Amino acid sequence: MIAKLSELGVTSEMAYSAGTASIGLAFLSWALSKQKEDAGIDRADRWGIFVGQWAPTFFALGVALRLEEGSK
Repeated sequence: MIAKLSELGVTSEMAYSAGTASIGLAFLSWALSKQKEDAGIDRADRWGIFVGQWAPTFFALGVALRLEEGSK
């Protein structure tokens, strides 16, 4: 899968950028949910955690892609 992503032009820098962006998006989704919804802080926390879980995945993909790039 990593080789295929690399063939498609996905770079490790793209994955690292997506991971960094998802951290900001997690905070933003938490803050907006807390402000705009009447569901309380529990729902805001769930949104923040859900989006926040994307970051480690993107960072792991970045590491795998970096290893793939180094093997060429």
